[in-house]
Amino acid sequence: MTTQQLVSEIRKKKSFLCIGLDVDLDKIPAHLLQKEDPIFAFNKAIIDATHHLCVAYKPNTAFYEAYGIKGWKSLEKTINYLNEKHPEIFTIADAKRGDIGNTSTMYAKAFFEDLAFDSVTVAPYMGKDSVEPFLAFEDKHTIILALTSNEGAFDFQTKNVDGKELYKQVIEISKSWKNSQNLMYVVGATKAEYLADIRKIIPESFLLVPGVGAQGGSLEEVCKYGMTDTIGLLINSSRGIIYASNENDFAEAAAAKATELQQQMETILK
Repeated sequence: MTTQQLVSEIRKKKSFLCIGLDVDLDKIPAHLLQKEDPIFAFNKAIIDATHHLCVAYKPNTAFYEAYGIKGWKSLEKTINYLNEKHPEIFTIADAKRGDIGNTSTMYAKAFFEDLAFDSVTVAPYMGKDSVEPFLAFEDKHTIILALTSNEGAFDFQTKNVDGKELYKQVIEISKSWKNSQNLMYVVGATKAEYLADIRKIIPESFLLVPGVGAQGGSLEEVCKYGMTDTIGLLINSSRGIIYASNENDFAEAAAAKATELQQQMETILK
């Protein structure tokens, strides 16, 4: 999916919502555990109930890898279902990969060729040669961690190095990488006050913003400092939507929570 297609979908749905599919078998409704594939059954129900309200889905691969080969097959079934039934939806493999060149190439093939995701999250700590193998896939997007929403972000990301915070240097340097036009950036919603400075460096790039909802981030603050003429934001909510209920009405409850966010976004887009 191109950036232009993503922007078109945002304007069509009046939503820039991304729903995180982080499936924990200890949290899903008990009746689903009797299914042959409880993870996929849960995801399918969530997707069927919310696809008209969001423009992206983001499975965090750790929640699938934790269950071994069965979990990986559930992930495969989920992305296949999305690509078949809702090809207009932007898909994000939240895998946070990143390694030396040959290894990154294999990671990229796994998510872009085998699983056919539109994008993957990548940790840029190892630098250019760990990220460019992902960018070599010119019809895909690479989403690098810039300024994350966790408490430990302050351990390194905001440290001043030679007069400038490290996260700013990461963003600036990444612009020189080959096919950097296909880069997106993760910026946590709980760091909304940093967005103005980030937009000075990357005024048009899309930002994937987790942390709205369960982690306490403000949608209004993120949009105030981060929105561009072409929107430029994907706001992710995971637990706040998919675990709105653990009863038989879980899908309907998820849709209700997604609707709340979508309506807020529609108001902001007017």
